[in-house]
Amino acid sequence: MHIVLGLGNPGEQYRNTRHNLGFRVVDRLAERSGASIDRARRRDLGGRCWTLDVVIGDQQVVLAKPQTFMNRSGIAAAALCRDRGIDPANLLVVYDDADLALGRIRLRPGGGAGGHNGIRSLIEFLGEGDFGRIKLGVRGAGRESMSLADYVLEDFEQEELPLVDRLIDLGADATSAALADGIPDAMNRFNGRSAQDPAPAPQPAPGPDSGPGSDTNPGGNR
Repeated sequence: MHIVLGLGNPGEQYRNTRHNLGFRVVDRLAERSGASIDRARRRDLGGRCWTLDVVIGDQQVVLAKPQTFMNRSGIAAAALCRDRGIDPANLLVVYDDADLALGRIRLRPGGGAGGHNGIRSLIEFLGEGDFGRIKLGVRGAGRESMSLADYVLEDFEQEELPLVDRLIDLGADATSAALADGIPDAMNRFNGRSAQDPAPAPQPAPGPDSGPGSDTNPGGNR
C-alpha cells in the first residue's frame, strides 16, 4: 500500500493559492478513482488529516491531505504512516515548487527540503527524506515582486487558471505513473515536461510486420 500525500493548508481561504496545488492533485486523483468523496475521513487521526482509501491502477492507495497547516505537515504524515503501518519509502508527496516555472513538473526519489517548509516538516517528523516527490511549478510573472512566503499564499492570476488546471491533470498523471511503474520510470517520462506541451500522440499498436526482423521504426519513444 502507498500513501499519496498532497501538501497544502486547510481552509477555504487557501483553496486556490499556489501553496495548495498538492491538495488539488489529490482531489483530482480522488475524482478519477471513482471513489465516493463521502467516504473520506475528513478529520482522521484526531483531526490531523483528510484521508480516502482508493484503488489507482492495481494499487491500494491512501490519498491524504494534512490538516495541520503546511509548516506542520510532518506531524500528520508521521501519524498516518504509523497508523497504517506504511514505511515512509512508500510515501509519495505532491507539492508546489516556486523555483519551477508555472506548468513544469519534476519528480525526485528523495533529497532535502529545498527551502519548502512542508518538506522540511516531513523530514523532521519522519526522520528521513527518502520518500518520492512530485514537484509542480508555480512560479509566474509576479514572483520577483514579493517575498516567497507571501507569493505562495497568493491566489493564481485569472490568466494562469487554464494552465493550472492542465498542471493538476499532469500531476495526477505523473502520480499514477509513479505508483504503477516506480519513480525512476516516471521520472524518465515526466521530467522536463510542462502542462503547456501538446499531449503526447498515442502510440500505434504493433502491426503484423513489426517483430524483430521488421523495418518498422517506432519513432522517438522514451
